[in-house]
Amino acid sequence: MNSRQIIERTLDFNHPERVGRSFACGPDDFVWVSHTAKTHATDWQQTGQGLWRRQDEWGNTWSRLDPSSKGEVTEGVLKSLAGADSYELPDFSNPQDYQRAQKIRQENEYKYVLARVPGFAFNIARKLLKLDTYLMALMLDTERVRKLHDRIDELVADMIGNYAAVGVDGIFFPEDWGTQKQTLISPQMWREEFFPRFGKLCGLCHQCGITVFMHSCGKITAIIPGLIEAGVDVLQFDQPTLHGLDTLADFQSAAKISFWCPVDIQKTLQTRDEQIIRAEARRMLDKLWKGRGGFIAGYYNDNASIGLSPEVQGWACDEFIKQGLAEHYK
Repeated sequence: MNSRQIIERTLDFNHPERVGRSFACGPDDFVWVSHTAKTHATDWQQTGQGLWRRQDEWGNTWSRLDPSSKGEVTEGVLKSLAGADSYELPDFSNPQDYQRAQKIRQENEYKYVLARVPGFAFNIARKLLKLDTYLMALMLDTERVRKLHDRIDELVADMIGNYAAVGVDGIFFPEDWGTQKQTLISPQMWREEFFPRFGKLCGLCHQCGITVFMHSCGKITAIIPGLIEAGVDVLQFDQPTLHGLDTLADFQSAAKISFWCPVDIQKTLQTRDEQIIRAEARRMLDKLWKGRGGFIAGYYNDNASIGLSPEVQGWACDEFIKQGLAEHYK
């Protein structure tokens, strides 16, 4: 089986010959593509204070302390919702902005091609505004927030349509919905405002033959059933033990939801104990993969930010490769 077939069988729970994987330290079944729209985007530039700054395509300011990390949004482009209606949001409708993605797709017939999407309404809107301003607006300025969400949904739909036209296999978007203990908003508010939006965009993806991959940080266990119902096909978690492997396995039993995870970056990897890390990799395979699919072995790409050497994650990768074979589960 080639990489594309491995991931397809993984998502179908159709007994791939090995576990799917995405390792910065080695084998990777995925190839990534992006659009080239640059409505407001600028390149990274170093400031006089030693900081690096850039603007993203939405106009938000990103900052970082070094020349290599991805940085963080330090200033949203909107000071309040009052300016949202007149603000020029990016245009993702031009097919020319997807030509590079098409070329990469054509050059990687046997890889599973994932297209980057900056988020759905929540992740994009909360960057345009300060998080506290945005969360307050969700409670107190509902209609204006919904208008902004509607505009964002239209842009994401344009992106999905153009990615479909170049033949990507899936989209991947981040939506950090949780703290270490719970979701940032109530599950009821998520169901009322965001579930229909997820359903619409995931439905569009599925109509185009595209699978939906979503990353989230934090404990979002309460909304996982809604995400599955809305049509998310794969949930990417860097802290799987925050939910509990048995809980994730129960979700798999109830519906065909796949999980894409490294060994937990805050709990297990931080032990720096090779035997503990290898044992956890085996436990993840036994609980979530079982030789029948539904799990992709992952890798956290920024070792420096979690204070680890690449060797520590390398132990997990090695164990996933050695033990993640269908022959071990017959």
